[in-house]
Amino acid sequence: MESAAKPLLEFRQVRTRYGRIEILKGVDYTIGEGEIVCLLGGNASGKSTTMKTILGIVRPFAGEVLLDGAVINNMRTAERIKRGIATVPENRRLFPRLTVLENLEMGAYTRTDKEGVKADLEEVYRLFPRLYERRNQRAGTMSGGEQQMAAFGRALMSSPRLIIMDEPSMGLAPALVDQNFEIIKRINEERGVAIFVVEQNARAALSIADRGYVLQGGRVVINGTAQELLDNDELRRAYLGEM
Repeated sequence: MESAAKPLLEFRQVRTRYGRIEILKGVDYTIGEGEIVCLLGGNASGKSTTMKTILGIVRPFAGEVLLDGAVINNMRTAERIKRGIATVPENRRLFPRLTVLENLEMGAYTRTDKEGVKADLEEVYRLFPRLYERRNQRAGTMSGGEQQMAAFGRALMSSPRLIIMDEPSMGLAPALVDQNFEIIKRINEERGVAIFVVEQNARAALSIADRGYVLQGGRVVINGTAQELLDNDELRRAYLGEM
């Protein structure tokens, strides 16, 4: 099932490879404006390559990646960020020796609207009061949950239209996983930001998603609404541990 919302990001029969090894084998995705879409799959399914392809780190050898209907296959990463794509990478990847505030400011490095940056910083502090409390603390000394907040806040500081999140539940305690996904849902609802979540925790991702795709061996094998995926027997056996 495809999005009813206006397409923001699209993959059309995208194929990628490392050397002679083909990773993505003709995949199609659509992320509509204001949607939460999840991409599920096991190790070596092509999830990380999908993220790198969105950011322009990996370039397709066939197919098209589109942003707002325009092909961006050869667009540089910095330009994609300027056009509204932000990332919350796997394992947060903060600058550990910089303060929380300095990490947040790094998210706005492409912006020139100082008043807008100031307003967004205040908004991040409203969403994550703990970051305000820790603003002068080195990011590397915070807990995993706090670092995840900082990584999310840094992405918001770029004033994005689309945030791509790579394994946001990785390394977090179960209670923090639930809290993290509640925050993702809240950001989507309050700011209208589209979010593409790449996850192995299928149940958590589908609990907040509008739609989802299941990637296996570089191909999309299942796609549909979140409820359709939750009701799919094959997915429940493979990813939810149900018989």
